[in-house]
Amino acid sequence: MDDPMKRAQHRTVLLHSGLLSIFIASTILSQVIAQDTAPLTKVADIPMPGSAVRFDYQSFDTTTGRLYLSHMNANQLVVFDVKKRKVVANLDGFPSVHGVWAVPELGRVYASATGEHQVAVVDMKTLTTIARVGPIRYPDGIAYAPGPKRVFVSDEHGNADAVIDAATNSLVTSIPLSGGAGNTVYDPPSGHILVAVHGKDELVAIDPASAKIVGHYPLSGIENPHGIALDVGGRLAFVAGEENHKLAVVDLITMKVLGAYEVGEDPDVLAFDPGLKLLYVSAESGQVRVFREDGRALILLGGIDMPRAHTVSVDPNSHLVYFPLENVGGHPVLRIMKPNLLH
Repeated sequence: MDDPMKRAQHRTVLLHSGLLSIFIASTILSQVIAQDTAPLTKVADIPMPGSAVRFDYQSFDTTTGRLYLSHMNANQLVVFDVKKRKVVANLDGFPSVHGVWAVPELGRVYASATGEHQVAVVDMKTLTTIARVGPIRYPDGIAYAPGPKRVFVSDEHGNADAVIDAATNSLVTSIPLSGGAGNTVYDPPSGHILVAVHGKDELVAIDPASAKIVGHYPLSGIENPHGIALDVGGRLAFVAGEENHKLAVVDLITMKVLGAYEVGEDPDVLAFDPGLKLLYVSAESGQVRVFREDGRALILLGGIDMPRAHTVSVDPNSHLVYFPLENVGGHPVLRIMKPNLLH
């Protein structure tokens, strides 16, 4: 006769083996599902010039297919051809460059030389600096208002938005915000400049012609708003709070917050693809979140983690997404990714 104790031990071993097999199978399955449902797929890593240090804002010029990247701690402005996938130029002389904005109608690129408290004006054809405008205490994000031909600059530590006359390359005025200036953007349908204001936790609307504030709009549920992206056609603004890693969806008609969503820790730069209705939210933590617009709300498609992936831009024509990463294997790269909706 079999030993009952041995039979019980055998059953226990079989049970544990079965549970282990189920656990391993479920783990493998979850990894496969995660791969299949990842919102982005890597297309290429393009080596970038300069040292393995921090990047900041980017600006895409759809008329030429050029992407301008601020290589902040290298004090350089990088010009990248997205069609040829190669660096066109690596421009020196931009101390602690933060913001960058391409204005094709003027043939100019504006870059915040924050280390010199100035905004540099670069000729798109010659890629030479033709003017430097200041002083601005801490120039950061940049936007352009085409009507009055004025450039608006977030003066983050000066608690203001600086105004530059693009015709004369001169500083017109500085608009007090009573809080730190987050990103500054231009909204074509309203003709207003919109600024996220730290501390006040609000979105401010500025009339670019008069350089006066015409509206203060609370961002309920958002702490220290910074990054902004717009769905111009859908009349929505997306504003990220640095302090509480939340993202607000704002109705640009009523200027009311429609909802708030969790994003990565310390969100920074946002980018919106109007064709696919996809919103990319990058963060200092390297946590990138991808949302799809659904009516007046957002659906989270998923996330992906990359080291220091705090800045993002998107090509509205190809729908490719660009992440300059400061250190991959000891070198800076421009990671090109595509949304899996294109598969």
